[in-house]
Amino acid sequence: MANSLPMITPEQPDFWPQMVDFCQALTERVGTTLLKEFSQVQREQKADGSLVTSGDRWADQELTEAIQRAFPDHGILSEEGNPIFPAEDWAWIIDPIDGTTNFAHGLPIWCVALALCYKGYPVFGYVAVPPLGQNFHGFWQAPNYADGAFLNGQPIQTSSASPGPQEFFSLCARSTAVISQASLSHLGPIPAKIRMLGSASYNFLTVAAGFTLGAVEKTPQIWDIAPAWPIVKAANGAVIWLDQAQLFPLTPGQSLSNQPHPTLMAANPNIGNDFLPWLNCLVH
Repeated sequence: MANSLPMITPEQPDFWPQMVDFCQALTERVGTTLLKEFSQVQREQKADGSLVTSGDRWADQELTEAIQRAFPDHGILSEEGNPIFPAEDWAWIIDPIDGTTNFAHGLPIWCVALALCYKGYPVFGYVAVPPLGQNFHGFWQAPNYADGAFLNGQPIQTSSASPGPQEFFSLCARSTAVISQASLSHLGPIPAKIRMLGSASYNFLTVAAGFTLGAVEKTPQIWDIAPAWPIVKAANGAVIWLDQAQLFPLTPGQSLSNQPHPTLMAANPNIGNDFLPWLNCLVH
């Protein structure tokens, strides 16, 4: 059981492998229950217009309580719970269901996403995709551990391909108007096939796995970004903030509720720069 993990600390040599085991067991338990409720849950609209389901609230509580039991000295920020970044050096960021609209409508692309931050930086991410049987995790500048990105335990890295009509670019916006706007500009069509998947974490992780050359999100929240960030970085990907210099480090006491951070993640900095001219209309 995920909640029976003995207390471990970063000073122990097996801290990070045990962290992977903990997250795998926890997300598997939560994901198995969510799969039983998939497309059959009660849903309602939040103040910001997004959906929330009974599954989101249940999963948020399960994840939070399990982490509190295993790591009582760690802080927690979650989408459905506390939106204030904690004061503890070690702090978790939880997205109980990333892709709630997909989940509520029966589309099988949604994730259970976790990030562990150290002094405001996400250093470990774990993202389970229960309907697809995929589990991503990664370390980026984690204390006393090597960088690395993995899908189902196998190392992954970003694509080395160049933009072109047979390559994919993942985009998430409220409508396809942004694509039309870009295509009608002097730039012409975006130099890749567009995919719109409906889950921010999964959008970004398609870059880490080499499935796409880039992924852009217009209105991601911190819990959409933090779990994928160390995985994409460790897979040799580039992260480009579209409306600010830097998002990290996060600051203790910082309110992160309803704070969108337009973000592009790309296979490498050059690919990111190749796509940037088409993305200005997302922010401006």
